[in-house]
Amino acid sequence: MRKYVYSIAIIIILALSLTDIIMSSCKSHSFKTENLMDSIDYKKSMPEWAEDCNIYEVNTRQYTPEGTFVAFQKHLPRLKAMGVDIIWMMPINPIGEKNRKGKLGSYYAVKDYTAVNPEYGTEADFKNLVNEAHKLGMHVIIDWVANHTSWDNVWIKPHSDWYTKDSLGNIIIPKGTDWEDTADLNYDNPELRKAMIDAMKYWVKNTDIDGFRCDVAFMIPISFWQHARKAIDELKPNCFFLAEAGEPVIHRAFDMTYDWPLKDTINAIAKGKMNVTSLLKHFADENTKFKPEDLRMQFITNHDLNTWDGSEYERLGDKAVDAFNVLIYTIPGMPLTYSGQEAGLKKRLRFIDKDTISFGKFERQELLTKLNQLKKNNKALWNLNYGGNFRILKNSNPETIFCFVRSKGDDKVLCLFNFSDKVQTFKLEDKFQDKFNTYIGEKISVSTDIEYKLKPWGYSVLTTNHLITK
Repeated sequence: MRKYVYSIAIIIILALSLTDIIMSSCKSHSFKTENLMDSIDYKKSMPEWAEDCNIYEVNTRQYTPEGTFVAFQKHLPRLKAMGVDIIWMMPINPIGEKNRKGKLGSYYAVKDYTAVNPEYGTEADFKNLVNEAHKLGMHVIIDWVANHTSWDNVWIKPHSDWYTKDSLGNIIIPKGTDWEDTADLNYDNPELRKAMIDAMKYWVKNTDIDGFRCDVAFMIPISFWQHARKAIDELKPNCFFLAEAGEPVIHRAFDMTYDWPLKDTINAIAKGKMNVTSLLKHFADENTKFKPEDLRMQFITNHDLNTWDGSEYERLGDKAVDAFNVLIYTIPGMPLTYSGQEAGLKKRLRFIDKDTISFGKFERQELLTKLNQLKKNNKALWNLNYGGNFRILKNSNPETIFCFVRSKGDDKVLCLFNFSDKVQTFKLEDKFQDKFNTYIGEKISVSTDIEYKLKPWGYSVLTTNHLITK
């Protein structure tokens, strides 16, 4: 009898346990589905390792004649010596063939989110690249195209409900674009959201990347990005997220966004359509719209600008390029360097065909190295609250001369710019007790009540003697 009762008890316990498991599984599935569609109050923070970083964009296809990870990896020691911190790899995934544009296709028409473009090499090659970058003290983020796929993506046939469709049930291209080689994804589908997050996690797990640059992030609901950020942070804390977006709200999930308005202002000043007063307005707007913890990426070129709008030399003019490059390194934000910028790349790189960069004598590398060293060695230029304040200085020639000082403790950087094509003279209203020495640009002695002079598109960056070593 006792044996019979004991057996019954075991059966009941097993039945109850099985019921709990089933119920738990159902609840878990329901919970995940509900949460993936809802906004969450997730507190993200920029990784501390990015406190003093710059970022470098790599166009693998065009970087070397071979266009492979192995060939690019040989440049890592040079980039390390140049002072590069974060390497942003343009999309590494296979490119779709259906409706492809050009011979090689757009990098942003992804065929498989968990595979490597065979033209670039293998996943093992990419992992070796990441490992080597880590050994050199650099971080690697990859371009992530979550808004759309190629028309022959591995998802499109088994999961057509993951895509946006018209009234007739046909999958469509992203609305408002001419991206005919891509099919729009539908983020109203929770299964898609889970699959996309799983694909992102794949690269963190298998290759140890340090984050993502997310293509057209503004076209995807912020609630998705909040869940994606949380999932990646739980898998590998201190990853870095860059959004191709400029809206303040997206900083809920991202560390850094594009400062597109500054790019537009710089272009207009170079063409004589705006002056320094437009810069002052820009910085006032930034202070109003963005929080102190919102990091902005500063740039004078990138892959889109170079191909579609022209190189920085074409847009800004040969004589003005250096001044604007120095500007983006010294104002608040993280400066971007694009592939070939250190070589003075003056041509528009083709986007959908092979067009190898000619690095030549790396004619701009010395300037970029000095700028990277300055940002690293002077805390006044560090990012966010790790860096110093930003104080615009009044001068007697406010339409063409732009001056500011940044300071953090004993570290100070004084920057003077002539944003015009003529020699300009001016006086500063502020008095300085610190001893400044010219770091790059025109040599200037800072003293009270003197008239300064800068050449057309001239600049001078001065620092105090105090430097820190990291």
